Amino acid sequence: MKPLYRSADIRAIEHAAAAALPEGELMRRAGRAAAAAAQRLLSSAAPHPGPVDTFPDRAPALQRLQVRVLVLAGPGNNGGDALEAAAHLADAGISVTVLHSQPGNAQSPERAAAWRRAADSSARFEELSAPAVQTGDWQLVIDGLFGIGLARPIGGALRALVEAVNQLPCPVLALDVPSGLDADTGAIVGPDGIALRASHTITFIGDKPGLHTNEGRDHAGIVEVAYLDIDPALLPPTQLQLNQPALFARHLRARRHSGHKGTYGNVAVIGGATGMRGAPILSARAALHAGAGRVYVLFPEDPLPADSGQPELMCRLAEGYDFEQATLAIGPGLGGSAMAADLLARAIASQSALLVDADALNLLAHTPALQHALASRGATTAPTLHALQAARPVDGSVTAVLTPHPLEAARLLAVTVVAVQADRVAAARTLAARLQAVVVLKGSGTVIAAPGGDCVINPTGNPALATAGTGDVLSGLCAALLAQGCPPWPAALAAVWLHGAAADELVASGVGPIGMTAGELIPAIRAGINRLARLNLVR
Repeated sequence: MKPLYRSADIRAIEHAAAAALPEGELMRRAGRAAAAAAQRLLSSAAPHPGPVDTFPDRAPALQRLQVRVLVLAGPGNNGGDALEAAAHLADAGISVTVLHSQPGNAQSPERAAAWRRAADSSARFEELSAPAVQTGDWQLVIDGLFGIGLARPIGGALRALVEAVNQLPCPVLALDVPSGLDADTGAIVGPDGIALRASHTITFIGDKPGLHTNEGRDHAGIVEVAYLDIDPALLPPTQLQLNQPALFARHLRARRHSGHKGTYGNVAVIGGATGMRGAPILSARAALHAGAGRVYVLFPEDPLPADSGQPELMCRLAEGYDFEQATLAIGPGLGGSAMAADLLARAIASQSALLVDADALNLLAHTPALQHALASRGATTAPTLHALQAARPVDGSVTAVLTPHPLEAARLLAVTVVAVQADRVAAARTLAARLQAVVVLKGSGTVIAAPGGDCVINPTGNPALATAGTGDVLSGLCAALLAQGCPPWPAALAAVWLHGAAADELVASGVGPIGMTAGELIPAIRAGINRLARLNLVR
């Protein structure tokens, strides 16, 4: 498990840990961890194999390079962490300049002690200012301006300073959280705020959700967690974590020789109104390459005779098809007609596993009766996570999977996109509870939420996915996993992880991020599924 903790949890853990330690010990540990991370970045070495709190002595090599490090130390305890790091780096023989803010009488005893240690070192001190940032030839900047406690947007001279840092070509190491970023939501603090863009973040005590969703991935860069040797017993259980194959891989089974196409289920993709025929075709092709035994494309009217690029797909008229005979993926290119609404009502009324996407989500948003029907789809209470992990929920109901992007989620919640993005985890949880479904809120750091409150943020994927059709591919992939017997919760987790990992693999091989197309994801997704299935076979 890779747990994520909100700021209130981190403060409670820190308070409990500090009570059993000498005053300032956690700040000293954070400073050592930050200094060690800084030296690893400066030496361009591979990640150190030991705990992040160790401090490898690489000073001689760094001295030969005449390294210059800029440390930004704000007035609070985040600034104290930065001062501790500055003292360690200076003691190692590195040229350190500290741009600092005078905290006045509000300075904590821990920060005051860190200030004295840094002042007694060879580090140079200057006042915080944008010109001081711009005039130096820095090999690394350490950001200790503001931590998780920032409540108002960065403005005035500090805004100019952050803008100056964001223009530098060197690596930037943020301590705990990039200054200006909300650690809980990944939003930039304030309606007209700014956040420092770090290439790396070392976050303390526990990982934070805001580093992995919304603006977080653009501003936090590569995230490393320094646990500061805190007793694991002090870390509370959490319903929020990062996605990883350990959460779903056991459901991606290697195939038996005796299996046949009926073993691996039917998928019916329902969509493709006039002018939007490509969307269900993409979805259906993804379902086929993700292992579904048979895949149908069900058109509201005028079905294509065949998909010439994928003749294995069966194109039919939706009217007359038995919706009980397949896992249903409804919405890609469906349109908003009365006929489309009738098809959605039929799909919800069926007992088949159901994925709702795209135009079907918009129909759902505009039709309260359909929302009620979905929420009460054979269930009287919210399915537990245990139920979602089962082949069928324990009460006999079938839980749907919804895959909205932020605008679709905003329509379903009757709020603005800004409100959804302001707290993506809360928005996904609200939708999941309201509609009694697994909700996949797409975007940077896709959020997957279950009706009972469990929530996962996905770390795979990149800007190559910002192109038409990638959501249709995700729908087909998830429907194929459902059809093969994967329960709703792990099916959603697996689909989102594999979808993003396929994009990562393509970009690493030189395909994109600019110009990658949705169809190019499909073979890479198939390769990813087979890799995980082979691992299960070996085990």
